Amino acid sequence: MNEILQLLVYGLVLGSVLAMGAIGVSMIFGILRFAHFAHGDFMTLGAYLGLAFVSAFGLSAWWALPAAMLGMAIIAVAIDQLIYRRLRRTQPVILLISSFGMALILRSLVQLIWGSDNQTYVSGIQFPWRLDWLGGLRLKPDHVWIVLISSALIVMVHLFLSRTRLGKAMRAMSDNMDLARISGIPAERVIMMTWIIGGALAAAAGVFLGIDTRLHPMMGWTTLLPIFAAAILGGIGRPYGAIVGGMVIGISMEMSTLFISASYKPAVAFAIMVIMLIVRPQGIFKGTL
Repeated sequence: MNEILQLLVYGLVLGSVLAMGAIGVSMIFGILRFAHFAHGDFMTLGAYLGLAFVSAFGLSAWWALPAAMLGMAIIAVAIDQLIYRRLRRTQPVILLISSFGMALILRSLVQLIWGSDNQTYVSGIQFPWRLDWLGGLRLKPDHVWIVLISSALIVMVHLFLSRTRLGKAMRAMSDNMDLARISGIPAERVIMMTWIIGGALAAAAGVFLGIDTRLHPMMGWTTLLPIFAAAILGGIGRPYGAIVGGMVIGISMEMSTLFISASYKPAVAFAIMVIMLIVRPQGIFKGTL
């Protein structure tokens, strides 16, 4: 029982990371109608931007998190304006291929600047809290902060989509872009905000993953499959579904270690994605933003 609770905690932490990435993937697909395969490398670059602030100012990773989110949001908008914007009128497959190229560019840039060795935000070991009243469950303070901050960011995204004019315009564009343009909705402003939110949340996911494990140039690429599995499970284009999908995938991946080797955790995400595409390709939450 204690082992199951421990894996559940790890699953919630991993699910929080995946949910941050999957929300961005879903929003970009919902507005622009293309799968952004560079999103994992957005996570990587965001994590290393956090490392740059930690190294330059001696801050903890938690204080560097807002700076990393802001920096990655600016970079995401710049990439869209310089590259993706010119390709939007082409076939979606062209955008998809260009996102592969952007992933390679960002990964190479990270390796060029920071090197290819593993790095950490803080050296040393963090001693977990031991909860004897839960059978000796071990809980790291960083894990608590990851779940709490992820929950706060999810609430902020929800309030933005449901309470603000720009958020409602984003939902309208996801439903019918042509009708939204005719209705006077500022399409370019909505697209820019989509990239700001997607880039910021990708940076948050990267920093969380770096805090929980280590930083390396392939960290985002290896997480891309579970992120897309979470987005597809929840319903591609549905941010709320991406949250549920991220939690389900994260918990399933960790719980699977009860039966199979931990090295097969990505295969669990892949299996869930394939089953969902066969049984219910529209995902758990069918519809739009």
